[in-house]
Amino acid sequence: MRVYLPCTLSALARAVEAGELGPAPLTGYAVTPALTEWYASGDTEELEYVALTEAARASLRLLAAERPAGDAGQHAEPVKNEDGSVWVPRRVVVAAEVPDGTLTAGADLEERATVRLSRPVPMAKVASVHVDDLYAVPDVGAAVAALPASDAGDDDARFTVDGAEAHELMWYATQEIPHLLHGDH
Repeated sequence: MRVYLPCTLSALARAVEAGELGPAPLTGYAVTPALTEWYASGDTEELEYVALTEAARASLRLLAAERPAGDAGQHAEPVKNEDGSVWVPRRVVVAAEVPDGTLTAGADLEERATVRLSRPVPMAKVASVHVDDLYAVPDVGAAVAALPASDAGDDDARFTVDGAEAHELMWYATQEIPHLLHGDH
């Protein structure tokens, strides 16, 4: 089954080094029976796009968790971390093929496309990576900064968060991952 896993550039770099995305359990997004039933008029491509979009939303939360300490959200562009690494607000979604037996999808999960993976995903199972273009960085950074207010019900902040979705993620083949991680894209 094709699963879309929310990620960040730094998490992707760690996964490449480790040879797998993990540790388990992992939350991913896929064309589940509940999603198919809910969006009955959609074809497979449309349903996969919905799952990819859900994973991109989840990537915003991962970016918020990685935001450098002391950054009060005023930055909508790359920020240098204390360790010298650079935090770049770009959503990342990893598309992987996983065996059906390694995931759970059901009514107990909060979203129709949500799945839980019981094992790490080997990098060899990665089909592609989807990443924001550099032009999206200001809007994605603003969306990350607006997440707390959006979660609290602020309509303007929600509009800012939704604005990140106006940017389409770019598709990268697996052999392009090293170039992507070294800033060549």
